[in-house]
Amino acid sequence: MFWELSEKGIVFFPDPYLIGTPADFGLEYEEVWFAAEDGVRLHGWWVPKPGAPVWLWFHGNAGNISHRLENIKLLVDEVGVQVFIFDYREYGKSAGRINREGTFKDAAAAYRYLTETRGVPGPDLILFGRSLGTALATDAALKGPGRALILESPFTNSQEMAKLYAPFLFDWRPRVPYDNLRKIGYVKLPVLIIHGSEDEIIPVDMARRVFDAAPEPKELYIIPGAHHNDTCLVGGQEYVKRLRAFIEKTATRREPAPQP
Repeated sequence: MFWELSEKGIVFFPDPYLIGTPADFGLEYEEVWFAAEDGVRLHGWWVPKPGAPVWLWFHGNAGNISHRLENIKLLVDEVGVQVFIFDYREYGKSAGRINREGTFKDAAAAYRYLTETRGVPGPDLILFGRSLGTALATDAALKGPGRALILESPFTNSQEMAKLYAPFLFDWRPRVPYDNLRKIGYVKLPVLIIHGSEDEIIPVDMARRVFDAAPEPKELYIIPGAHHNDTCLVGGQEYVKRLRAFIEKTATRREPAPQP
């Protein structure tokens, strides 16, 4: 229990201060409030693009949604999706205190908000996770239907990350683990895995192992020269092209995910 309560500053780096909004990048948006199952009030942005596929974004472990504004602009304008991005508890304007169990509740609440409140059909959702968010996107792909799963800079599991960054916890098994390596094998959606070849935070070998464990159909896109936080910048137009092609390919396939 001690480690579950003390992971802020080790696993989670929430920032409560927003540095801008989509309006600063010329994007229309709606400020959204919704609640997790335990009542924690969460905050997000709905950035519409009528008629476009819906991209549900599970972000990484640092900052908040306002630190993804340039990426949101790229997705809406060039990839051609409408975006729902939200903050986990204690990030940005979201209430509560961050912990692993809470992130799963927050992810489920975001999925419910889109499907129940906004009426977006589950099979139309593109589930996107980046870094820490890959664990939440993969879990969401097992618990509800979706159109596709995109994992950018994924890691294998909590235990292997602990070996890298906290070797004194060599045999550490958190009560609520993140485990892409095990869960990805049960996903029944098309999977795209993206990773920088020079990622200094999550080794590219982890992405290759997650890819190997995923069932078909699947694609792997290793971006030459990219690090952990510059994948879309280094990837440039090739990054946009790969995303557009993958999304278009999934338009003809609507297979709901089974219950795990």
